Amino acid sequence: MHIGVPTEIKTAEHRIGATPAVVGELTANGHEVTVQTGAGDGAGFDDVAYKEAGATIAGSAAEVFEAAEMIIKVKEPQAAERAMLRSHHTLFTYLHLAADRPQTDELLASGATCIAYETVTDDAGHLPLLAPMSAIAGRMSIQAGAHALEATQGGSGLLMGGVPGVRPARVVVLGGGVVGENAIEMAIGLGADVTVLDRSPTALDRLDKRFGATLRTVFSTRSELEASVHDADLVIGAVLVKGAKAPHLVSREMLSGMRPGSVIVDVAVDQGGCVETTRPTTHLEPTYVVDGIVHYCVANMPGGVPRTSTLALSNATLPYTLVLAGMGVDAALRADTHLRNGLNVCAGMVTDRAVADTFDLDYVDSLEALDRR
Repeated sequence: MHIGVPTEIKTAEHRIGATPAVVGELTANGHEVTVQTGAGDGAGFDDVAYKEAGATIAGSAAEVFEAAEMIIKVKEPQAAERAMLRSHHTLFTYLHLAADRPQTDELLASGATCIAYETVTDDAGHLPLLAPMSAIAGRMSIQAGAHALEATQGGSGLLMGGVPGVRPARVVVLGGGVVGENAIEMAIGLGADVTVLDRSPTALDRLDKRFGATLRTVFSTRSELEASVHDADLVIGAVLVKGAKAPHLVSREMLSGMRPGSVIVDVAVDQGGCVETTRPTTHLEPTYVVDGIVHYCVANMPGGVPRTSTLALSNATLPYTLVLAGMGVDAALRADTHLRNGLNVCAGMVTDRAVADTFDLDYVDSLEALDRR
């Protein structure tokens, strides 16, 4: 199979869809790989490394799309990239369609086969291709929140861990999944006073066993949520509903009960955000203020640490890429239910029920769509 790796063009996005090591694995298995020149520079991988791994270097994204059967990316295709997709293409990347109707419509119109990293599952019901970026985003959320709490950034002027004689910041984490657990680990490590809210007793029990008395676990009800948010110096939005738009747990009305200069970091922004006042921001302009509350809502947080993120993502995606390229996309999807769960759009049809429900579009079972591909 011929695989293409274009340069990411989302604002301040420096990751790349495949490392030279991944390219080496693909070419060693008989596949052709075309990489756009300079695509890996931001993550510390130059063209020479890709050439040595067996890749062909293309001068433009158009050349990559023209040559490739499967496109491997990191972020959802931007409008210029969507315009280059054709029905023979397979797109393998993060999509987050439930928060992006224009992208959904244009992918449907392209006729391409679009597999979303974030909805591929495993035997345990986890999301193995989302997990590495969720872990990084969770850890970065505390770094970002600590910085935003500084008075020079519009925050209340609190040091996350305090000092002897001065209380630490109160951190409230909404959601005890991968993002939440990593945020908790970092916040506790900095000495913050940390509370997590979740509606899963199993998740709360797991976190309680791991962190013990250093973490306050609370079953999330409307009253507990409101009380916790009002008491917080930093709120981390770490809510995930697979493939669907995130629910708005924190309303604008709740902001009025927070102390001015408090901070919200909404990691769920890729899926629309779990805070009513969330709107996507970039690494170049990461924050804005609503009703005295600083909001950090960068839609590609792991892009801020592209070297770490690229290595972690490539490690996770390589086995799936090898299967798709080795068996062929159709056969690979038919053979593996978990990989097939990643199929969001196929031959002009929506094959993910959450996306279809979000936009009131017709849902087509993935196997049926493959039959019509």
